[in-house]
Amino acid sequence: MSYHFQTVKHLVHGAGSLDELPERLALLDTQVKRLVLVTQDAMHRLGVTQRVSDRLEAAGIAVHVVDEVEIEPTLDNIERVFHQQVAPHAPDALLAIGGGSVLDAAKLFSVLLTNDVPLRDMLGIDKVPRAGIATVLVPTTAGTGSEVTPNAIVTLPDEALKVGVVSRHLLPSLVLLDPLLTLSLPRSITAATGMDAFTHALESFISTKANPVSDGFALESMRLIAGSLVQSYEQPESVQARADMLLGSMYGGLALTAAGTAAVHALAYPLGGQFHVTHGVANAMLLPHVMLFNQDACAERLKRAACVCGIARQEDSAEQAASQLVAQIVDWTRRLQIPQDLRAFGVDDRHVAQLAIAASKVTRLMVNNPKAMSLADIEAVYRRLLP
Repeated sequence: MSYHFQTVKHLVHGAGSLDELPERLALLDTQVKRLVLVTQDAMHRLGVTQRVSDRLEAAGIAVHVVDEVEIEPTLDNIERVFHQQVAPHAPDALLAIGGGSVLDAAKLFSVLLTNDVPLRDMLGIDKVPRAGIATVLVPTTAGTGSEVTPNAIVTLPDEALKVGVVSRHLLPSLVLLDPLLTLSLPRSITAATGMDAFTHALESFISTKANPVSDGFALESMRLIAGSLVQSYEQPESVQARADMLLGSMYGGLALTAAGTAAVHALAYPLGGQFHVTHGVANAMLLPHVMLFNQDACAERLKRAACVCGIARQEDSAEQAASQLVAQIVDWTRRLQIPQDLRAFGVDDRHVAQLAIAASKVTRLMVNNPKAMSLADIEAVYRRLLP
């Protein structure tokens, strides 16, 4: 069997690497004279937007700032911002500085500029006809791994669901990983995005599509995150912990690109689409319960994950090690103060059947799960979060 893998063209990692941006633009295949910067309010407050704009304009590049992408953006939000703020400026390149929603939006803007196709028609796998313009992605959270994936997620409120655009044309041209940008993250976001990154790695590792390429990335991702997740939450000023989390998140993105995520993400999507549970929180809440369900189908894989994380020993049985991993995930969610009751988001027992049906329809991810889930199985997982 052969494995195909593709990712970002250029990747730069290191504290302060954002300051190298004007020089790094020379790596792109096009000369940049006009640039649209997609970002969020937090970057304005921290002075990052102004600092970057000043450096670029000093290098002779005209910058237009776009900051109206919503958290967990809807399809309508992406199209409105594109038509009103991005397209009129005809940029040579797009720069995104922010969390996963901002990075995903920039990737979508890129292909909307070069494809005369409505965004809704691009939903799904390999439905983007042509490559977009150059994109430069700078993540400010250690969680989504969006900077190295061919995926972008949008919310469809009319269907109460999140849906992905998956295409090689969404892969960025240049990525800058600067841990200094993550030092000011609120603890709740550090927690949710960190658990999101670990979920990407673990699900990729137990995916039915796991392969030698994805395994290497997934194992290194889990090793880095397990060693720095709690420290980055409890000691947010630790540059080393933040750097390890950012690398771990990136490796998780590479792993899911090569193998795909599974049932945790499938069950998380309707929670986000219907009840606005943020993606990282939904994944963190679901992860131990889905892994407990999967345990008998992938205990050896869970043991390898537990060992690389320093949670179990080689002499432990697969069942013991898998149980220790699930217990550690539960402990992480407790220490990181991740909510454990879906009722806090407005979910109750009467919603479970509808949620299960919606999750079962995310077949792109469900087929990756190592153990098939019936509607009753899915409902049982949701009910564990309705104590």
